[in-house]
Amino acid sequence: MTAAATATALAVPAAEFASATRDTRPLRLITCGSVDDGKSTLIGRLLWDTKAVKEDQAATLRRDSTGKQNDLGLPDFALLLDGLQAEREQGITIDVAYRYFSTDKRSFIVADTPGHEQYTRNMATGASTADLAVLLIDARLGILEQTRRHATIASLLGIKQFVLAINKIDLTNYDRAGFEKITHEFKEFALSLGVKQITAIPMSALKGENVVYSGQAAMPWYTGPTLVETLEMATVRSSQTVGFRLSVQRVSRPGESFRGYQGTVAGGAVKPGDSVVILPSGNVANVSKIVTFDLVRNAAVAGDAITLVLDRQVDVARGDMIVSIDSQPQVGLAFDAHLVALQPEGIEPGKRYWLKSGSRRQRVEVQPVSQLELKSGAWNPAERLPMNAIGKVHLAFDQAAVFDPYEQNRSSGSFILIDPETNNTVAGGMITGKRTDVSGLHSEEARVVLSLPADLAEQIMASAVFVNRRDEADVRRMTSAQAAELWANAASDI
Repeated sequence: MTAAATATALAVPAAEFASATRDTRPLRLITCGSVDDGKSTLIGRLLWDTKAVKEDQAATLRRDSTGKQNDLGLPDFALLLDGLQAEREQGITIDVAYRYFSTDKRSFIVADTPGHEQYTRNMATGASTADLAVLLIDARLGILEQTRRHATIASLLGIKQFVLAINKIDLTNYDRAGFEKITHEFKEFALSLGVKQITAIPMSALKGENVVYSGQAAMPWYTGPTLVETLEMATVRSSQTVGFRLSVQRVSRPGESFRGYQGTVAGGAVKPGDSVVILPSGNVANVSKIVTFDLVRNAAVAGDAITLVLDRQVDVARGDMIVSIDSQPQVGLAFDAHLVALQPEGIEPGKRYWLKSGSRRQRVEVQPVSQLELKSGAWNPAERLPMNAIGKVHLAFDQAAVFDPYEQNRSSGSFILIDPETNNTVAGGMITGKRTDVSGLHSEEARVVLSLPADLAEQIMASAVFVNRRDEADVRRMTSAQAAELWANAASDI
């Protein structure tokens, strides 16, 4: 943080500081779509025309483009993004490439994501932090299955601003009817995703038409904005839709007189004197001090890495979440979620995985419910989710889990699933909401899971009967408050 920004933080209340700094962040965007639609070429042209390519890079690009120039004598702009040897040999994007560029009005961070179905997981990674998606479509081919898959993943990851870049329009002789047909078809599909903010632009990434400079000479029928003009008008997604969130990454004890809880603020704002709750334990405390590496702060907002000091000794460990007392996330043993399966083995029904969210890792059982059929947009019942499938699932935890719905907070509403046998990341997911488990008891094949208050759970686990039948049952520990909520929900449904 600059000295000026620090001074601002010390001079104004936390909420006002968050509002004042929100619009100064770079716009984060991704390019996505099917393979060979021109994503890398588009970003390369964008960097070239905004003068983001340094002289030595330009010289290297011209050298590497020897024998690859097009009919216009231009270098191969895709080489600015495709840095891996395999990418250059095959002419495809494999990994996510991030680039920075700016105009006179604002700055941008762009992620070039792969179009191949095999690398869908990398596309999801790039989309997870983006504010806007530039979805490329080859004007000759129209909307493909991978186009729909990328659009769906982007919308599930909370992206509501889309630029529909209908590329290679020059290869259709600038056909206006074809452009309008693709635009209409995509907007109908986007309605099923809840996406309404769509700007459709006909362009030629290779020639630079409607990228940075207007292509009206070739397309007098198009009077809308260029890609850069659209990006300059886009908004940065706010992280202030929920109260204060801090996932504890480390407990700092440099000496007996100091105990601090370190992490990055994942939402909202906090200042000394604020009352907070430690979850899942439910302990309450007040913020005594906010410390960073070089000063004591009067406020902290989303994105700040801080050490939080509380006014009393409470039990806080890595993976716990410190939240504002008047705006708390959901705590429970069962949640609903959307998943994107990322590995060939897919998601198996009833299998137990490690779920990692923030700095917390927990055991979870995953039960697939339905899978999205990309062509029709229908959710069809599914017993398992194959690779690259987008599905709805139920999550059942051994111990209390803490989440916000993903649409309210990306950080506290997202997770990954890890296969305990291979340690591979097998899925990425977004929490949609808490699921009430009114029974407190369910079976998993030959196993039984009991949800009990922590003190009663300890007594049962220590009993001889439980020790002798340990392989047949699991015990989930709950706080007294969670037990009371469970029984209250059960009573209300009787």
